[in-house]
Amino acid sequence: MHARIAKLPQLPPDLLEEEDADEESEAADLIGALPSLSISSPASRPPRTPNPAYIPISGASYFSEAVQVDVPASKLDIRVYYTPPQTTDGSPGSVMVCHHGAGFAGLSFALFAKEATGLSKGELGVLSIDARRHGKTLPIEGSSDEDLSLEILVQDLNNLLQVVFPDPAVAPSLLLVGHSMGGAVVVNTVPRLLEAKYRVSGVAVLDVVEGTAIDALPHMPAVLNSRPEGFNSVSDAIEWHITAHQIRNITSARVSVPSLVTPTPEPRARGVRAFAWRTPLRTTGPYWEGWFRGLSAAFLAARTARLLVLAGTDRLDRELMIGQMQGKFQMVVVPNTGHMLHEDDPETLARTLVEFWRRNERVVVGIKRVGEL
Repeated sequence: MHARIAKLPQLPPDLLEEEDADEESEAADLIGALPSLSISSPASRPPRTPNPAYIPISGASYFSEAVQVDVPASKLDIRVYYTPPQTTDGSPGSVMVCHHGAGFAGLSFALFAKEATGLSKGELGVLSIDARRHGKTLPIEGSSDEDLSLEILVQDLNNLLQVVFPDPAVAPSLLLVGHSMGGAVVVNTVPRLLEAKYRVSGVAVLDVVEGTAIDALPHMPAVLNSRPEGFNSVSDAIEWHITAHQIRNITSARVSVPSLVTPTPEPRARGVRAFAWRTPLRTTGPYWEGWFRGLSAAFLAARTARLLVLAGTDRLDRELMIGQMQGKFQMVVVPNTGHMLHEDDPETLARTLVEFWRRNERVVVGIKRVGEL
């Protein structure tokens, strides 16, 4: 992934510490999930033999490598999952940069990443990250990673990409993809990357609209009350996400959900479960409105091709409805999915984004990019 290597075959060893990719290591990777109104808590049940249907699956087969990237500007050791593009003409290629939502982590894009690289025949690489206070990203130099404000998250992504691809002139073109909170992060990162002379072929926002998100905020405390405080096992956490309809794809849940929980220091002491949430969503409350306020305007102002992917047709706010009628962005609805549409139906989303990339990365003379007037 070093910018000096045109074909980006590997991540630079001087920047990154290679992680053990064996099955046991990757099975322990952590990822989160958004709350649900469904109340079904395996954490309240005594320990039992794990159901084979909910046994964790390693994420090792979905990306070429999983590494830690030292990002001094953010004082973070950021976990990155990466499959580099495979080009035959010596060009740096294209990389899809994926940013998860609140409580999730990079492995939520695992199945989607494998589908996308396959459909593009390896021409489109995928880089998925764990944000601060999520997954395996950790603070360094004794610093704090508590601040989850939008400005800080945008700085983190921008700083990471400048470490991974230090020379914009030979860096791959970037297609930024963000789910929920991550949608706000990638949209607001676009102008910074363009200012630094990186090539940004497009930005895609997954199932988040400013108006809907802001309207839902008053209901979030009640939603969070429905979540169990912890789990007796990782398998219990996977089962809860499936039975509570958090994730509708059991294979994806078995890959991604283990990243949501972390062992508790004193399991079962005074009723404490063996596994707790990696990112307690209640603690992120002060940042919720800041994530989404102004999202629609920032999305429409992004100087690149724009794509909005939704799980339902009734989620556009007024600003986006006007923008859609004016042809400022492409919108796609993925049917029979929930909020985690990239996990629920990774195949359909991969087809959508690979087609979007092809249309906007390889524009034929005389054909306008999506969003161009």
